[in-house]
Amino acid sequence: MKRFAAIGFVGVIAALTIPVAAQKATAPSLEIRALSTRPELVSGGDVLLEIAPSTSLGTRGPTLTAKNLTVLVNGKNVSASFKSAADSKALVGLVTGLNVGSNSVQASMRGSKATAQLTVVNHPLTGPVLYSPHQTPFICETQAVGLGAPLDADCSANTKVEYFYRSSTAPSGAGQDQGDLAAADNANGFGGGRGGAAVNPFKPFDPNGPHPIDIAMTTTTEGKTVPYIVRREMGTINRAIYSIAFLHEPGTPLPSPWTTGATWNGRLVYTFGGGVAWGYHQGRTIGGLNGARGNLEDGQYGDYPVAKGFALAGSSLNVFGTYANDVVSAETMMMVKEHFIEQFGPVRWTIGSGRSGGSMQQHMIANNYPGLLDAIVPTASFADTLTFQTSMLDCELLDRAMTSSKQPFTTDQKTAVSGYSHWDYCTNNKLRYAGVAADINCDATTIPQSMRFDPVKKPDGVRCTYQDANVNAFGRDPKTGFARRPFDNAGVQYGLAAFNEGKINVNQFLDINRLAGGYDVNGNIVADRMGADLDALRLAYETGRVNDGAHGLSMIPIIDMRPYTEGPGGNVHDTFDGVMAGNRINAAGGGNRISRVYEANVPIFKAQDDNLDVLDHWLAAVARDTAPGTQREKVLRNKPAGLTDSCFTVKLEEIKDPAKCNAMFPVYANPRIVAGAPMTGDVFKCELKPIDKADYKRPVTDAQLTALRTVFPQGVCDYTKKGVMQRPVQGTWLAYPASPAATTK
Repeated sequence: MKRFAAIGFVGVIAALTIPVAAQKATAPSLEIRALSTRPELVSGGDVLLEIAPSTSLGTRGPTLTAKNLTVLVNGKNVSASFKSAADSKALVGLVTGLNVGSNSVQASMRGSKATAQLTVVNHPLTGPVLYSPHQTPFICETQAVGLGAPLDADCSANTKVEYFYRSSTAPSGAGQDQGDLAAADNANGFGGGRGGAAVNPFKPFDPNGPHPIDIAMTTTTEGKTVPYIVRREMGTINRAIYSIAFLHEPGTPLPSPWTTGATWNGRLVYTFGGGVAWGYHQGRTIGGLNGARGNLEDGQYGDYPVAKGFALAGSSLNVFGTYANDVVSAETMMMVKEHFIEQFGPVRWTIGSGRSGGSMQQHMIANNYPGLLDAIVPTASFADTLTFQTSMLDCELLDRAMTSSKQPFTTDQKTAVSGYSHWDYCTNNKLRYAGVAADINCDATTIPQSMRFDPVKKPDGVRCTYQDANVNAFGRDPKTGFARRPFDNAGVQYGLAAFNEGKINVNQFLDINRLAGGYDVNGNIVADRMGADLDALRLAYETGRVNDGAHGLSMIPIIDMRPYTEGPGGNVHDTFDGVMAGNRINAAGGGNRISRVYEANVPIFKAQDDNLDVLDHWLAAVARDTAPGTQREKVLRNKPAGLTDSCFTVKLEEIKDPAKCNAMFPVYANPRIVAGAPMTGDVFKCELKPIDKADYKRPVTDAQLTALRTVFPQGVCDYTKKGVMQRPVQGTWLAYPASPAATTK
């Protein structure tokens, strides 16, 4: 791939799976299809194309061959690039040297009137493609992963290919390092670190030297037993550092778009890293990969994917602990996957992996950019970043309110108000992933205090907030110049259920809501409740920043893997966040999502490898299904027999009785649910109604009702109605800015 200067790009992208038509005429025709990516989203100057007879051509005229095919790109003959693809009547070619912008591809067949035309829009390898402009400033970190100093301001680096082998003296991946799932996260919530892991079993392999005597053997999903030698490629795409690894013995053919039979099994596991932070740097970890194992293992699956013949890929901008922007994550995944397909051939299916912030990416990318992921395993899952951040903001406000109140609160009462299994959840996490404080949740290594926003000392400094990290989606407030913010707590009756259940008294209930307050534009707590920018809120729903589960997520197999970490200690991965994600998918039809809850210290890799196998077999059955039906219908009717929601003991004993699972792993709530919000957790600003005595199940005097009306002069939340600005997503494959995102209505 070549690098080009950046160009602007806006718009709503057309449908993903429809082949680009050759021509509108009814005459016999050809069809041109972009195999490596959507034709309007090509990057890096090249694209893998397939040319085949359309169904209208039938058996009339000559057979399409490489000899009678003519392909012109911007008037230049590139016919020699096209060759027969394995097990196909189509011809496939890698077209290179594309101009930035629109490129015309024309195909014709000598001896026939059949023709085709396709417009390919090429973007720079450094991006942007979907999310423009790039976030600035942007600190390069290529040296941190061994790629040397950056070559340009976009943090580009030369591509590096190395080989490794697994030693036969090391324990197998399925039997070692099976630690506590909860302890797998490091301080930033990343999914790749494995504290206390065994010595790295992978050793450097010299392709030009003799084979070491301790090379292990491995057997792929296709039954091939081969030397356990791994090719790892690292480089930069879209300003991110990427890694691609798969089995390959030097001296044997690499997989390609035209051949089959390599040790790669045709499938891809794409991995996403955890955490939630707001960017401005390239990142030092890659997806959910384990850097201590040379990025050859996934943090959830271990080395199982590579050992079984899957390709394993990810990038540093697929780590929410680096940059929690799901559009940039989707954009980067799209570009890495495009690069992979152009080198090694089309992918049969792609399965996602990722814990915590990695689950947010899987949910949002699968829903908003259907086709990038064919199945997902969101682990310790959250529906989306906005939902997660809303709970964190509530925690800080409740902590302040109950700490400053003159009413005494026990820990049990604080827990009841929060809805969580333990009050530790709020005290431990309220600022760990700060979403609105402009100067807290910045990367300590690359964004020193001197670079961060300060209203007096550094008014033009970096703002590390949720909305600033997604400013191209939300736009800017013309009055302040800051990114629009969708957060709101007007009318929220914190602790309502706790009061109605008699866990707190009316004076405590009044004090919590009187003192809760909100946040100003810089994230400082203020006395007044906070109001959402209505354009930001509208766009959150319309553009999929609120994951509704109704689009791409409704069409793919999903296994929600939940390590149970409730209780004292305040692990941020509460069970209810996964329940909300599931409730949204179920509201859209459901049936394609399986929930699996595990003891926290279950053998990690074994549990996840079983999940990968289930999805792999499920997708294989869908691929074999040639009967009529939509993709969703095929997914549902090919779900493995007996696969249902279940829970597991530490010994991986499966329990399918819902009552037993609920008793073993009780589900709690969050502050908004305690306040009466719906179980989907997707109302971020409520419609208001007057105070109604009937809402309170405990005795309330007229004087106390008057006090409540003073606390809520505009009224309280009416959760029987849809949220303010709540509406369906306006489409998939959106690019930014794409609508009135940067203007005031």
